[in-house]
Amino acid sequence: MSKNVLIVGGGIGGLTAALCLARSGHQVTVFERSSKVQDIGAGIQCGANAVRVLDHLGLRHQIEQVSVKPREIVFRDYLYGSPLYQVELGKKYEDKYGAPYFHIHRADLYAMLYEAAGAHSSVDVLTDSDVRDFEETSDQVRVILSSGETFQGDLLIASDGIRSTIRKQIHSDKSAVYTGNVAWRATVATNKLPADFMPTVTTNFVGPRKHMVLYYLRAGELLNMVGVVEKQSHAGDSWKSKGDVRELQKDFSGWHPMVETVIDSVERDQCYQWALYDHRPINKWGTDRVVLLGDAAHATLPFIASGAAMAIEDARILDRCLTECNSVKTAIKKYQFNRFDRTSKVQNISRKFGKLYHIPNRLLLKTAFAGLRALGGKKEDFLPEYDANTIPLK
Repeated sequence: MSKNVLIVGGGIGGLTAALCLARSGHQVTVFERSSKVQDIGAGIQCGANAVRVLDHLGLRHQIEQVSVKPREIVFRDYLYGSPLYQVELGKKYEDKYGAPYFHIHRADLYAMLYEAAGAHSSVDVLTDSDVRDFEETSDQVRVILSSGETFQGDLLIASDGIRSTIRKQIHSDKSAVYTGNVAWRATVATNKLPADFMPTVTTNFVGPRKHMVLYYLRAGELLNMVGVVEKQSHAGDSWKSKGDVRELQKDFSGWHPMVETVIDSVERDQCYQWALYDHRPINKWGTDRVVLLGDAAHATLPFIASGAAMAIEDARILDRCLTECNSVKTAIKKYQFNRFDRTSKVQNISRKFGKLYHIPNRLLLKTAFAGLRALGGKKEDFLPEYDANTIPLK
């Protein structure tokens, strides 16, 4: 039966959910606080698990036009660049998992989803719409905007991120814990870098108490940089907080020449810094007619590059639960039951990998990566093998 679905938050998770649900015959209204599509954030790594959902929405061809397919992920020593560990991607990955691995700019993926939502007759995206409250009864849910305007529906999906307004109303939220890590990010035009600066791979330089990830975006026109450093103090956890390039240079002084070359190419007004907070798994994702999705439910540290992918998976699984269940209440319970273990595992593994990358002793760091090589890549299978389109729902 068709439902009237309200979605708070028009980011990647919210728009993916809107398109999945509209495709299944539901009427969807998305409330986005911002006034327009903005070129915020930077790179996203999309594995086969996320790509399958985007393919279900008919976006695969568009993604291929603006993305990059890396050949492998290479972990390197921070001083000499010697390889410590490699994860093969490219054709072998695509043949094994049935879908490719993409690097895509967050703004590009967002723009595709936004355009697709705008073109769908069953989706209405309302910008400049700040949801401040909701009210729920046995047969409907109502959102109240800051403007005082109200909207009613059968289901409310909160995809409004780590500071979710909706989550605070349905869950006794514990304060997130500062990890002691600050992340730097920037993008650099590749024409500012030496020719053949880096092959088409993800390169992760790891060293005592810090690491630096480099990979290409926009068909190779940009190089994405994310550097994580342990610091006692920080400026805040907003993605939009500007950082001082001189501090970034100091943090990675003496590192491999590739790292220093990228940092020296960063524009002073295009350098950002944000603090990383650890959000532990929560055991209540919803009520009878309200449910959390993406970071609102399970914010994930970025150390295995799966935060956006989890939101994309959420969207498809919730869509399927609504199709398979005879009530919204049952669908919400089934959705959390089928997603909680996986998203908690991703949160926990991300936390562990963050510690691995920052082992303070260089010899112990090399030993730890030697242990990963001994596992033969088996540990990575759980991410790309997951197919939200077909996995049996418990």
